[in-house]
Amino acid sequence: MNVAQPAPADPSAVRAFDAHTAEAELDELRARLAAARLPDAETVPEHRRWDQGVPLADLTDVVHYWRTEYDWRKFEERLNRIGQFRTTIDGVGIHFLHRRSARADATPLIMTHGWPGSVAEFVDLIDELADPDVVDAPAFHVVVPSLPGFGYSDKPATTGWGVGKIATAWVELMRRLGYDKFVAHGGDWGGVITTILGGQFPEHVLGIHCLTPQPPAGLPTSGLTATERAWVEDTREFWNGPRAAFAKQQAIRPQTTGYALVDSPVGLLAWILDKFAEWTDTTDSPFEKISLDRFLDNVTLYWLTRSGASSARIYYESHGGVDAFDPDLRVDVPSALTVYPHDIEKCPLPWAKQRYRQIVRWRTPETGGHFPSLEVPEYFVDDLREGFAAVLAADPS
Repeated sequence: MNVAQPAPADPSAVRAFDAHTAEAELDELRARLAAARLPDAETVPEHRRWDQGVPLADLTDVVHYWRTEYDWRKFEERLNRIGQFRTTIDGVGIHFLHRRSARADATPLIMTHGWPGSVAEFVDLIDELADPDVVDAPAFHVVVPSLPGFGYSDKPATTGWGVGKIATAWVELMRRLGYDKFVAHGGDWGGVITTILGGQFPEHVLGIHCLTPQPPAGLPTSGLTATERAWVEDTREFWNGPRAAFAKQQAIRPQTTGYALVDSPVGLLAWILDKFAEWTDTTDSPFEKISLDRFLDNVTLYWLTRSGASSARIYYESHGGVDAFDPDLRVDVPSALTVYPHDIEKCPLPWAKQRYRQIVRWRTPETGGHFPSLEVPEYFVDDLREGFAAVLAADPS
């Protein structure tokens, strides 16, 4: 007798997803933290205590809090309340948060994080962006995907998932959600992907809001102001000096680094905390501005999803590889650009104009670093709204 077989699941379908970590995994994390072997303290004076990396005293305090007080379940519940989904694009499962606005005039918005960030950067802002308290503020249908290899997205099993392919996947993701036209925001790798979205897909992208505008290479510094020249020097010093060693390591040997990041929660914590400390606009500790719990939400997400190696591969794929950023890309859609003073890349306006041909809003805030949604969330939301208001006013469609 022939028995009818169930039809295979449609990989292009969008399916609801609930995060729930087994208690045994959380117990294992706490056990690893309790058994951690730590190095001796740094050998520099107190006033230069970050010169050799994360100070032992700071790391010890965070590890203790992570093991004894931090509650992962609160973050899990927060993600589930927002609405989590997955769909498969080009063989890779993509996880994303999706919050539809109740407003009839809402605009679809995709927000892309970078490294060492995650969807945790945006969870506290999504409701406010979707259904603002201010009546005349723009509202958005908010989509926040996890980059391939990050969080609850799949880890690509082959090469090829660089920034260009991710941008193409985001257009398909938005199409599946019924958003043929949308706006896009991003910083760090998300800023690169957002720039590609605006440059390569103007038929779908109404405009962009970018925190890390990408200037063409080889532009002269003549004609720049003293502040703009200092930005250029700072950015070049960062990428050409030892501070960019993490990026070079992840671009060349992500697998090697990944063994430590996937095996040791303390190693993962230190690797990420080092960047949050250096790239945040604070005097000493990133926790002057950023919630320790939200920071640990981000780190714990990396840990539980074993993404230390897979997330690092975006550097391998996108730094000079076949899917690297196109140096000649031109962005003609309306663009709102914001450069925070303590970010690691700061692009002068005259240079930005060489790639972004319709800059409708340019802002240089007085405070803020690489993680403004966590450091200065109120300003970030206002800037995003005002930027997209300018973008939508400029777009004829």
